[in-house]
Amino acid sequence: MGRVRLLEDEVAGDGGAGSLSGSPSGVVACAVWYDQGATTLHGLSSQERSTVFVVDDDPSVLRSLSRMFQLEGYEVESFDHPRQVLERKPGRRPGCVVLDLRMPELNGLELQEELRRAGWKQPIVFISGHGDVPAAVKAMKAGAVDFLPKPVGMAELLEAVERALARDREAVASEQELEALRVRFSTLSPREREVCQWVARGLINKQIAAELGTAEQTVRLQRSRAMEKLAVDSVPELVRLLERLGSPS
Repeated sequence: MGRVRLLEDEVAGDGGAGSLSGSPSGVVACAVWYDQGATTLHGLSSQERSTVFVVDDDPSVLRSLSRMFQLEGYEVESFDHPRQVLERKPGRRPGCVVLDLRMPELNGLELQEELRRAGWKQPIVFISGHGDVPAAVKAMKAGAVDFLPKPVGMAELLEAVERALARDREAVASEQELEALRVRFSTLSPREREVCQWVARGLINKQIAAELGTAEQTVRLQRSRAMEKLAVDSVPELVRLLERLGSPS
């Protein structure tokens, strides 16, 4: 079966109401009209949706989970083998991974480690039909958002997924903001960067001029230009910006 995208399939559901089991029964069907181009249940257009990566070696569970998340308005990418998800480069669009614990070749914990090594930053929600407390503890310590036993209620799973996505949206926004700061800082001349470092250390223009062996007026001009380029209005703002950048030289 491999990696699949499921957009039109109906949800099978002869399990418990609103629950997912480890058997071929899946998520109970939801009567939700879904238009890929319309605003979704989460108020996001199809272009703005977060992605849920579903990894489960049970085709019925994979199909049911994928359809459920699609009906909730998420983009879904499904994988029925742990090795296949490792071939996917996730980029940095907000998303999360819903991961089964027991799978062939690589179990969920091993895949969690491999994903991190491969550069995946998306949070992980584990689901498992086996009550394994040590595995749950290990998964959470490694950064998993939740560890849910099967059968898992739809509401419980969706809540865990949205919590994971909210965390990743914040992380992506922070990364994008930091990258924007790096771009702005890269526009500074070497001398403007040097002046910023001295300003952040608390020196006034006259002291900086003495350190650099230049005129105070020159320092004042370089300082003004640097702060304008960095879009900061005060020394405390400049200090905070340099701290976020790791005080680059």
